[in-house]
Amino acid sequence: MPFTSAPSEGTGLENTQPPAPVHYAEQALLGALLLEPARLDGLGSLAAEHFGDPAHSALYTAMRTAAVPGADEHRTAPVWLRRVLDAAQPQAPGLTASYLHSLVHRCPWPGHAAAYARMIEADYARRTLREHAERLAQAATDGSLPDPAATVLARCDALSGFLDTLSGRFAPHPGSLPRTPQPPPARPTVGWEAREEEQALLACATAQPARLRQMRWLQPDDFALPRHGQLFTCLTALVHRREPVDAVTVLWEAQHQHLLTADFTPADLLGLLTTPVGTPEHWGEKILRRALLAQAHTTAQYIQAFTDDAANTPHQLATGSRRALADLTARRTRWQHATHTPAPPRTPAVPRAGPRLRTTAASPVTRVWR
Repeated sequence: MPFTSAPSEGTGLENTQPPAPVHYAEQALLGALLLEPARLDGLGSLAAEHFGDPAHSALYTAMRTAAVPGADEHRTAPVWLRRVLDAAQPQAPGLTASYLHSLVHRCPWPGHAAAYARMIEADYARRTLREHAERLAQAATDGSLPDPAATVLARCDALSGFLDTLSGRFAPHPGSLPRTPQPPPARPTVGWEAREEEQALLACATAQPARLRQMRWLQPDDFALPRHGQLFTCLTALVHRREPVDAVTVLWEAQHQHLLTADFTPADLLGLLTTPVGTPEHWGEKILRRALLAQAHTTAQYIQAFTDDAANTPHQLATGSRRALADLTARRTRWQHATHTPAPPRTPAVPRAGPRLRTTAASPVTRVWR
């Protein structure tokens, strides 16, 4: 019998999109369990929520709850199929006896049930990682949050914890880095608020240059406007050399750094530096917060690209995602220095023996292995 997609529960029609390979793994596993229900005892790490197809999830739940017939009874009557169908139909009304029979035919070999289960778990891990990345991206761009930096760091902690679990659950192998090309970073739109904050920082730092010695947590690449980052480099260079700092000396340094152009004249620079308001630390924290959120969004995009590439194994997903998190972790460390926020304790990776994925009640995305 040729492999075809399962009917949609809502319409009863064939799915228009070709099913992914994991769909066939789910069918093969369920077929194996319908043929040999005793193999349920060998799938202790698999849970119903790991299935991508809701009907398949309902069937697996039914298999876990229905009474398994004895070997003699199973050989002589289709009692097991009837029990499973009766238990699954309240959650999946579109299921039919003919579909269960088709699952039996779509199992190449019941003895490979454990291998099919590992495929399902691996795909579930990929989907869960993508959900973590999506929530990180959402937090990084949600302007309605009362404390977006704290929310982003919490999402980052949840993602890192899941990566620890993922690394402990799936064995490493050669070729651990994903081959997926990273998407080009989105060019941020520099709004008036970011521009004014960066100009205020440069003016305040020119008026109070000694305070820059305590602001090593701010770096030129944190600035949304590259020219402002270059001017900040001029300021820190003068402070490092212990030379006088004022608007004119910064102008002289900017000339040596090729920053003056027809579009940015000496008068423009002097006008930018001569109206200090506030303190460098105040404006520096705002600049670093914006850079932290932008880096979180870029990191989330990278991880989403990895999860969109079905060729990546769970180990490759974990390794590539950790690489993507490196720049965000560096900015996070500087943010903690700027705000005197203690670093959170690291959660140890879960041992590889006997873990299981489950969904916690507190969060629809955070999964843990048990």
